[in-house]
Amino acid sequence: MNAEHSPTANAANAATANAGAEPAALVEHLDAVMLITLNRPSARNAVNAEMCVRVGDALEEAERDQDVRVVVLTGAGDKAFCAGADLKAISRGEPVIPPGREHWGLAGYVSHAISKPTIAAVNGLALGGGTELALASDLVVAAEHAQFGLPEVKRGLVAAAGGAFRLMDRLPAVVAMELLLTGEPITAARAAELNLVNRVVPGPEVLSTALGLARTIAANAPLAVQAHKRIALAQGPAGERPREEPGWAATARALPLIVASEDAKEGALAFVEKRAPVWRGR
Repeated sequence: MNAEHSPTANAANAATANAGAEPAALVEHLDAVMLITLNRPSARNAVNAEMCVRVGDALEEAERDQDVRVVVLTGAGDKAFCAGADLKAISRGEPVIPPGREHWGLAGYVSHAISKPTIAAVNGLALGGGTELALASDLVVAAEHAQFGLPEVKRGLVAAAGGAFRLMDRLPAVVAMELLLTGEPITAARAAELNLVNRVVPGPEVLSTALGLARTIAANAPLAVQAHKRIALAQGPAGERPREEPGWAATARALPLIVASEDAKEGALAFVEKRAPVWRGR
């Protein structure tokens, strides 16, 4: 399997190699399927700025390349799909979305609309931003041991990567509200019952199942597949989704107040120090 990258990603590869570290995301072309692997297993594939650039550039490439018909997103290892934003980086004052890439959203993915179908192969925990990556995908295949949830309230944060309004759209309102307000996770089996995921399979079969689904889609007429996605999601000509605009606007209004709060700083610090946070409501 040959990995191919855009010029920006190639430059990032060189920088990573010089630093002696693994790339934060890997990109492979498997015939008509692009496989993107979040590659920070030691950090539970938490999102940092490098990952945002690599994934975002890969999606740009997928959109341009007529040979790519489906994108599959997964995580390295079998512990976590994605633990969301890297709270350790945030506690150090580092941005997890680099300047100029804000329009792509978390991991270069959650608000990065493309015409090609996307499948999340959730190989483990998918909490916070991990669930938001799944919600941003067109289809989801989950491992039996996967978990989904938006625990932001436990860290003084908000689900700012589309999670709050997308969860309300996908689940019964009372269930979504419980998950948002408690921050508690649900199992893959429960997610399947709620139609949050398409298939639940044993962990070792997650990627092969997702790739099989991708190949089934890729065998169909690409323009028709893309048209169905565009119609179903009410996408505009540039990939915009008017139905989601109120949700993004409400998120944009709430986020600055939350990020600047003492509770948000305390949540990140408590996480790093591995202690219970002390909330002050300000």
